[in-house]
Amino acid sequence: MGRTVNSADVKANTAATALWYTAPGKAELRQTALPAPVSGQVTVKTLFSGLSRGTERLVFEGKVPPGEYARMRLPTQEGEFSFPVKYGYAAVGLVEEGPANLKGKTVFALHPHQDRFTIPADAAVVVPGNVPARRAVLAANLETALNILWDGHAAPADRIVIIGGGLVGLLTAALAAGLPGAEVTVVDKDKSRAALAEKIGARFALPENAPHEADLVVNASATEAGLCLGIELAGMEASVVEASWHGDKPVSLSLGGNFHSRRLRIISSQVGTIPADRRARWTHRRRMDAALRLLADDRYEALLGEEVPFADLPRELPRLLAADAAGVGALVRY
Repeated sequence: MGRTVNSADVKANTAATALWYTAPGKAELRQTALPAPVSGQVTVKTLFSGLSRGTERLVFEGKVPPGEYARMRLPTQEGEFSFPVKYGYAAVGLVEEGPANLKGKTVFALHPHQDRFTIPADAAVVVPGNVPARRAVLAANLETALNILWDGHAAPADRIVIIGGGLVGLLTAALAAGLPGAEVTVVDKDKSRAALAEKIGARFALPENAPHEADLVVNASATEAGLCLGIELAGMEASVVEASWHGDKPVSLSLGGNFHSRRLRIISSQVGTIPADRRARWTHRRRMDAALRLLADDRYEALLGEEVPFADLPRELPRLLAADAAGVGALVRY
């Protein structure tokens, strides 16, 4: 499991430092073993990692439902969601050791917050040369946004409404705004999201001013109210994609009124599965490669949020993962 960092007797090449969530609302840095890479593996020196305010907040607060432990578990995770647990899924770093074709390359990996790590070489995805390392931490969330639009069958000239101006909502809006002629609106009760929406090429509206008769509505607010609003805004035979994961919170919906006469569809979206109509052609690796290529677009720079030194992360997490935290995300700098 590891131990609290308090020793200088461990050689730099045999140990690493990782963030562990130790109890609800608590985390610490611990030394952890760093296996030497064998054939088919790479050792990566981390440059940046991304902090997810959605999923990671649930982990930090101990609100992951026991029934979801297995589904949420990552190959590089250690410990259990009942604590302690080492979690995270957006790391970017330089390959220090490994196959010649990867050594010295900047790569993205689904790995917890840790300053160095060893993983299978095929789990290290090379970051395109025109994508800055710090921006590449958005790859996992952009992959989620791509899957959301696939699930919703977004199309050019559609009226698309994204409810929730958090990181995933804004990334989804940015992708949708690239569809020719699409009318994309980000809906949020926080007026500060208006400037971010504008930077990514979308409109902004408060909930009371949101456009109706939408062709596609995406709820990325992680709230019951957001999903209810989405049903209200959807046009005849439109789709409402529920992109939020509510953890252990029950959600109540009003499916009376004209819900059935409008023949609405509520679609769940989860990045772990590629939509059925693409599964024969798309692999998870192809989708990740696509997300990284898309990050060459400079619009995404506006969504990175503040940078926090890795050494300060345990102290800063309560602020960064608070429900009312400023901004849309945070970047951990190593």
